[in-house]
Amino acid sequence: MKKEGAILRKSYDFALEIIEQYDNIRFRKKEFTLSKQLVRSGTSIGANANEAQHAESRADFIHKLAISQKECIETEYWLNLLKDSHYLNQNEFENLISKANELHMMITSAIITSKYILNRK
Repeated sequence: MKKEGAILRKSYDFALEIIEQYDNIRFRKKEFTLSKQLVRSGTSIGANANEAQHAESRADFIHKLAISQKECIETEYWLNLLKDSHYLNQNEFENLISKANELHMMITSAIITSKYILNRK
């Protein structure tokens, strides 16, 4: 499977898990601000990766993936904050952070590869 296809599939699955966790935090713990930030950034990873698939050029593709990469970084921040403020337990945190880290590495790899191809031309 192409790297981009794997990113799309994993980011979509990750978004679904983020939405589930958002509902859990919102209803179980009555926390609305941090969880809203998490759902925004966590679902934006896949949205931007999907948009990259319809980029107008390789440079546009790289730019859209870079936005997706930044959303991963933001999601990792919110996950850490939610864990440290005791809205996520250790197991919930470890599950989501490992998936966010994996997506971050995959997207970074796709960006590096695309930049290499762009610079070879």
